[in-house]
Amino acid sequence: MSSQQPQHAGRLRLVGERDAGPAYGRPRPTGERAAVPAPARTPGQPPAPAQTPPPPAPQAPAAGALGFAEVLNAAIEASGLSLDRIRAALAHQGVRISVTTLSYWRRGRSQPERAASLRAVHLLEELLTLRRGTLSSLLGPPRPRGRWIAPTTHDALRVEQVWPGEQEIAEVFEELDAPPTGDLERLSIHDSYFVDADRRGHLLRMRQVVRATVGGVARCVVVHKADEGAVGCPEITSVRHARLGRVRRRPESGLLVAELLLDRPLALGDSTVFEYEVQIPDTGATTDYGRFFAVPVREYVLQVHFDPAAVPVHCERFEREPCAEVDRKREQLWIGASASAHVLAPDQPPGQVGIRWQWE
Repeated sequence: MSSQQPQHAGRLRLVGERDAGPAYGRPRPTGERAAVPAPARTPGQPPAPAQTPPPPAPQAPAAGALGFAEVLNAAIEASGLSLDRIRAALAHQGVRISVTTLSYWRRGRSQPERAASLRAVHLLEELLTLRRGTLSSLLGPPRPRGRWIAPTTHDALRVEQVWPGEQEIAEVFEELDAPPTGDLERLSIHDSYFVDADRRGHLLRMRQVVRATVGGVARCVVVHKADEGAVGCPEITSVRHARLGRVRRRPESGLLVAELLLDRPLALGDSTVFEYEVQIPDTGATTDYGRFFAVPVREYVLQVHFDPAAVPVHCERFEREPCAEVDRKREQLWIGASASAHVLAPDQPPGQVGIRWQWE
């Protein structure tokens, strides 16, 4: 999605259809208070007691004394614009930011960090009649957040390393305010991938064993993406030991991002198991399945189950470094009498591991 160049700031300010008044944080012109004439009195009358001048009108605190969220919230309140009007004004300038994200910014739950978000900040300064740099100067360094950054894991990957070029995933994670991956230690992940008699991968069964590294962990966010050429998105079904929360779909790219709500909040050191199935949209004959890892996993098991009527002639394990286009390791796999092959990856590091096969 290409971005348009920002239009004149005056065009942005018309969205509010009102005079926003002095910009928040700007100095107001100062001057002497107008003199109030004293009331006339008759000779011999004692002078009237001095009147106490009214207290000065309250003013917003200087922007420099507040953080980004406080300044943004006060500017939005002063503008009288709803978050939906602000979202529409930003979208008109080619920057798509959800109302949820705007709400998180003004409440301090997240902060703008990515290129599109930073451009939105500059447009917000124009829209809210703030001096250029009023908001952007208050942004600190990026904070650890989302599934792809684990503050307790030094070798965690960033989103662009796990899914190169997939800006949509980062934006959806920000919209969902995804908890850090480091909140849950992945002890075990077991994927079972099923290929039918028409050589199409149609079902994934996933089981995870996790342990809380902080207290109060109640959810996690998962990503599934269909192969190129798919019509629609994967769909999560049959969730066990958790329940499905918010789901975000991007059908044009086959992307599904879903929130799983655990059976109960986990205290520090508590463990839990959750399972779910993913129905995979049809993309024709399937030739591989792999999983991307943002953080180390103690044990990863992948099983690919083929229909006995359609067994490949060759099958191999592959591994790739993060962002790599070529395999760093290949190993031939035996397809047993059960028409299945598997890989076991103890202490799986960040990167990708999977199975690929050939039909003829």
